[in-house]
Amino acid sequence: MADARADLDEILKDAHLPALMAALVHMTGDTGWIRAEWAPTYNPFERTDIGLSEEVQARIKQEAKAAIQAHLDGRPVQLREPDAGTLRRMIDFVAGAPIPEGYADFLTDELALAGKSSKDPQFDQPRLKEAARKLNVLVIGAGMSGLLTGIRLSQAGVPFEIVDKNPDVGGTWFENTYPGCRVDNSNHMYSYSFEPNHFWPQHFSTQPVLLSYFQGIADKYGLRKHIRFETTVESLAWDEGRAVWRIELRGKDGRRETVEARAVVTAVGQLNRPKMPEIEGMETFSGPAFHSAEWRHDVDLRGKRVAVIGTGASAYQFVPEIAPQVGALKVFQRTPPWGLPASHYHEDVPEGMKWLLEHVPFYDKWYRFWLFWMVTDGFLPMVKADPAWTGPPQAVGPDNAMLRELCVQSITAQVGDRPDLLAKVIPDYPIGGKRAVLDNGVWLAALKRPNVELVTDQIARITPKGVVTADGTEHEVDVIIYGTGFQASNFLSTLKVKGRGGRDLHEAWGGDARAYLGITVPGFPNFFILYGPNTNIVVNGSIIFFSECAVRYVVGCLRLLAETGARALEPRREVHDAFNAKVDEANKGWAWGSPHVSSWYKNALGRVSQNWPFGLIDYWRATLAPNPDDYVLERAPETVA
Repeated sequence: MADARADLDEILKDAHLPALMAALVHMTGDTGWIRAEWAPTYNPFERTDIGLSEEVQARIKQEAKAAIQAHLDGRPVQLREPDAGTLRRMIDFVAGAPIPEGYADFLTDELALAGKSSKDPQFDQPRLKEAARKLNVLVIGAGMSGLLTGIRLSQAGVPFEIVDKNPDVGGTWFENTYPGCRVDNSNHMYSYSFEPNHFWPQHFSTQPVLLSYFQGIADKYGLRKHIRFETTVESLAWDEGRAVWRIELRGKDGRRETVEARAVVTAVGQLNRPKMPEIEGMETFSGPAFHSAEWRHDVDLRGKRVAVIGTGASAYQFVPEIAPQVGALKVFQRTPPWGLPASHYHEDVPEGMKWLLEHVPFYDKWYRFWLFWMVTDGFLPMVKADPAWTGPPQAVGPDNAMLRELCVQSITAQVGDRPDLLAKVIPDYPIGGKRAVLDNGVWLAALKRPNVELVTDQIARITPKGVVTADGTEHEVDVIIYGTGFQASNFLSTLKVKGRGGRDLHEAWGGDARAYLGITVPGFPNFFILYGPNTNIVVNGSIIFFSECAVRYVVGCLRLLAETGARALEPRREVHDAFNAKVDEANKGWAWGSPHVSSWYKNALGRVSQNWPFGLIDYWRATLAPNPDDYVLERAPETVA
C-alpha cells in the first residue's frame, strides 16, 4: 500500500490530468470524470497546455485528491475493465478528440488494460507446446529487439540462443557512449509495453540509464544463460536437405564453431555501423581522430582545438556537452538539421509524476496511451506531400509549410541576434526530409558561444594539421571528431547469408535491400529480419512498437510451422514484390521521398529503403499474424518404407 500520508496537493501539481481522469474512472467507477466540459484541447508545442482554465484544473485536482486518498485508505478499484462504449469514451477523452473508427481495436490492444495483448505468444494447446520444443532458433544481437525476441520465444516455449559481438547486452545503448547520448523518444514510450519503468529520471533518458534498463530486463527474464557474448557470426547457410540453418560462429578466443538452427532472427539494428566520410587525407591527420559512435574517452578535450565534422543527431547531442570544455570548436556542417521544439528534452521527470505512475492504478497505462497517440499518426499530415502543392520546394504541402514556419520562428527567437548564424541554421529542405531532432535550445546556444564557429564551406581535404575548406582556409585543430552517422541502408552488411540454392543475400538484394513487411525474404526460408528494410519511422512513434509488432509476427510464423508441421516457410515472390511496389509508391508521397532531398533514408540507388510510409496502425494490422496464403510452406519429404 502506498504511503497514506503522501502530500497529494504537491503530487497532483505534476499530474497529466486527462490521463489521471481516465484512471479515476477505473478507481471510482464514475464516468463523470470524463465529462465533455473537462475534455482537453492540446497544444502540440506546449505539453503542459491542456486547454482548461486554472480554476477548472484546481477543482479537478481537489476531487481527484479525495478519490486517491480513498484508494490509499483501502477502497478497491471499482472498474477494471470498462465496457466497449465506456472505453471508447475514455480513449476519445484522453486523445482530445474522437479517434478514427478504425483505430479502436488497435488502441485498445495497445492499452492492454487487462495485462494482455495481441503481442503475447499464443502457444497454449498441448500439441503446439510439443511442436514448439522442436523449433530451435538462433537470434543475432542482444540489443532491444534481440532481448525482446528472447523474452517472447521463452514465453512460447521455443528453445533459442542469442549471440552478440559485445561483452554485454544493450546493443546501441552499450556501444554509443559519447557525451550527451540519450533517446529522442519519450522514455515512457521507449520501453517495452509490458515492462514500464515508473522511475525514469528524465523524460528522455541518457545512455547509462537506458543501458541499465535493458540489463535489468535481461536479468529479470533470465536471458543471460541463453546468450553467447563476444561472439560473431561468420556465415549462415541454408541446408536444403535437412531444412536447417548452419551458422559458423567465432568466439572471443578466435575459435570457430558451427551450430544449427531451424530458424534465424537477425536483431542487429540499423544504426550500429559507423559511416566515415570520404575525404582526401583523412589518414594523414597527426592528432586523435575518431567517430562519435567509437568515442575515445582517453582523449582529453579540455582546452583543445576540436573539429566536429557533421551535424546529425549525434553531433546535436555531444556538441553542447563538449563546447564548454574545449579551447576552440569548429563545427563543419553540410546541411543543418531541423529542430522540433521540445523544452522538456533534458528535464527531470517530476517526483509527483513518478509517484502517480507507481501508485495510482491505470494511470501509467493512460499516460503512455496519451504519449503514444500524440506521436502516433496525428503528426503524419505535417510531413505528407500534397500533389497540388505549388509553393516553394522547402515544403511539400500547406501543413508542412505551417510546421516549417513554427520551427523557423523558434530558431529565429534563439539566434535572431546573430544574423550571420541564422542564415546557416535554417534548413532549405522540407521538415521530415531528413531526421529531425528535438530542440530545447542547447544546440543553438552552443553554436553562439564565443569559442564555437559553425563552418559551412565544403571540406576539400584533411592535412596533418587540420581541415582545409574549399576556400583554401586551413583550420588547424588538435582533435577531429566525425559525427557522420551510420551505414543505415547497408542492411545486414556484416553477415554472409546463403539461402536456397546457395544464393547470396546481398547479391540477391544488389544494394537495394527489400523484405516482405521488412521481415522475410523469398529464397531465404525461416530467416527473419527485425528493424529490416522500410520499418523505420520518422515522426510517428517509438521503434520499440515496431519491434514488438515484428516479433509478434515472427513468433506467429513459428506457430504456423508448428500448426502445419511444415519444416520451412518463405514469402511468395509475387506477394513480396507487390508489397514493395506499394511501399515505394507510398514513400513518394512524403517529405522524405522528395526528389529534392538526399538523406540516409535513401540507399545508394536513391530508393527510400528505410522508412515505413503508412500509419502505425497499418503495421500493427499487417503483423497481427502471418497469412498462410502469403507463404510457401515446405513439408518434410515422405519417407519410403
